[in-house]
Amino acid sequence: MDLKITNCNNFFKIKGTLNKTNIGLFHQEFNNIFDKAKDVTISVQDIESMDKFGVEAIAKLHNEALVKNKRFSIVGFGCKELYDHFQTNTAA
Repeated sequence: MDLKITNCNNFFKIKGTLNKTNIGLFHQEFNNIFDKAKDVTISVQDIESMDKFGVEAIAKLHNEALVKNKRFSIVGFGCKELYDHFQTNTAA
């Protein structure tokens, strides 16, 4: 399934697969998002699969939010790879 991103009031729903082939669309949607908004929420509930490029893209948004002192939330029981990434970084 292709990647589909919908947005309402800085709440983004990501649906489909997030991988190397469509990561450009993800970057385009979230480019400079924290210059426009002080808080962003992403729902990963409908992500069917994600490769390392998808995980890195979401982790990059998280890091950007920290640097710019903005609120960033990830909600939903989505992809295990993303959960594992943040669980590993929390433990370290």
